[in-house]
Amino acid sequence: MENSLDPTGDGLRPTRVTMSVRGRVQGVGFRWWTRARALELGLSGHARNTDDGRVEVVAQGPRGAVARLVELLSEQPSTMHRPGEVTSASTPVESEPRPDLTGFVER
Repeated sequence: MENSLDPTGDGLRPTRVTMSVRGRVQGVGFRWWTRARALELGLSGHARNTDDGRVEVVAQGPRGAVARLVELLSEQPSTMHRPGEVTSASTPVESEPRPDLTGFVER
């Protein structure tokens, strides 16, 4: 992900990413926290539990805001009182934004 302060101005260009977060992230308010941060950043998408204990996050919006959410999900230690314990976060996979994606939900 490019930094939102990129001098080329790409921070406002829309993007969509999918990533997985591992650790103690289910049953601790992690999806709720992720949704709250995403909404603060003006993003749409979802956070959902997977059968293997991960949380999948799909986030769409301005490149700089998406990069900030990825940073918040990955940072060690958390500066935003993130619940649970993240042991790893996958590299975000970028894709084309979907025009029909609105809001940010917990699944």
